[in-house]
Amino acid sequence: MSDAALRERICSLAGSLYDRGLTHGSTGNISARTEDGGLLVSPTGTSFGRLDPARLSRFDAAGLHVGGDKPTKEMPLHTAFYETRGRTAAVVHLHSCHSVALSTLPDVDADDFLPPITPYAVMQLGRVKLLPYFRPGDPAIGDAVRGLAGKRSAVMLANHGPVVAGLDLEAACNAIEELEATARLAMLLRRTTHNILTPEQVAGLIRIHDVAWGI
Repeated sequence: MSDAALRERICSLAGSLYDRGLTHGSTGNISARTEDGGLLVSPTGTSFGRLDPARLSRFDAAGLHVGGDKPTKEMPLHTAFYETRGRTAAVVHLHSCHSVALSTLPDVDADDFLPPITPYAVMQLGRVKLLPYFRPGDPAIGDAVRGLAGKRSAVMLANHGPVVAGLDLEAACNAIEELEATARLAMLLRRTTHNILTPEQVAGLIRIHDVAWGI
């Protein structure tokens, strides 16, 4: 995809996420790999609902900022996914309501953040790792992602928001939407008697869909 087409696609998908309330204000950031190995990244302090294709931050294949506005302060987070998951072509980070709410609960499993309520989160996300709270923009977030050695495509930053790396831009956006939808279901079902997928059913999804289940 050409730079021009990718710029338009980033802004279109980001606008869709914003319009449906999956992030708000100037929260969230998005990046995508260009044909020449560089990156296009949403600028710092911008709204997903009002991104300008011409002002996206542009990085070259060596990681140097070569054009556009100043990039998001969460670049260490994005860079860590590109460095550790070699097939990553896009990274999306949102401040979506239900996933943040779920991350604050004391009984959530940090190694397996989302309960297997439906097959789709298993298929699109694998196992989601809950990382502890970090100050937004803290380089230590990148170190925490590198510590996962590329074995997770999605993480949840406690009290902050989800982050998903995808094989393409659409896949990353679809997966992070699935993460938020599953978190919403988990919140709705708390303190109710309900069924989730069995370990055998999860194992079948992992096998058939070649899911990277992680550590």
